[in-house]
Amino acid sequence: DVFEQPQHVGHKKIEFHISTEIPAVLQINSEKEEKNGKSLYFKYLYASTEEINNTGFGRIFPAPSSNDKMETEEEDDEIPSEFISRKDLEKNRLSREEMEKFSVFKNYEPGDPNCRIYVKNLAKQVQEKDLKFIFGRYVDFQSEVERNMFDIRLMKEGRMKGQAFIGLPNEKAAAKALKEANGYVLFEKPMVVQFARSARPKQDANEGKRKK
Repeated sequence: DVFEQPQHVGHKKIEFHISTEIPAVLQINSEKEEKNGKSLYFKYLYASTEEINNTGFGRIFPAPSSNDKMETEEEDDEIPSEFISRKDLEKNRLSREEMEKFSVFKNYEPGDPNCRIYVKNLAKQVQEKDLKFIFGRYVDFQSEVERNMFDIRLMKEGRMKGQAFIGLPNEKAAAKALKEANGYVLFEKPMVVQFARSARPKQDANEGKRKK
């Protein structure tokens, strides 16, 4: 009887269908965990190598491209909004081919570089504020020296009507103004921008010839 009772209870039947194989759901979850663990491990290794080589790709990639854009934008942002932008100058400026169609640009010569420019073919409506709006972009108004050197003389009467003389801080600023503003259409008339003539060099040259 003692030996028959355990057989009668049949606890062995509890073990009969238990398999050593892992169910599909558990197996998938375990594989995901392994993958996640591996990915986290590689991320950790990648982060550590980045920290060691901190002079590598992290500084070279997106930051410089965005900085380059910022630098080009800053060039325009440096100019106060009260003055014309470079884009507006380019939009309303005649091309070389278009300039050739106007008689005012025939035999055009920029002249000898200096810090004063001469502007002609100005419309009747043009005022000093219009010229300041255009040529003020070449002046640093935070500098007292440059601010004092900036001078506009617009001729409204007599033979010099429709012409102007503009004094800029230096020769470089004047050259840039001539390059960018020559042919700009203001009140439906293209401006002709040249370096202002100076009488002194000619006198010196004539005196030199006389001495020789």
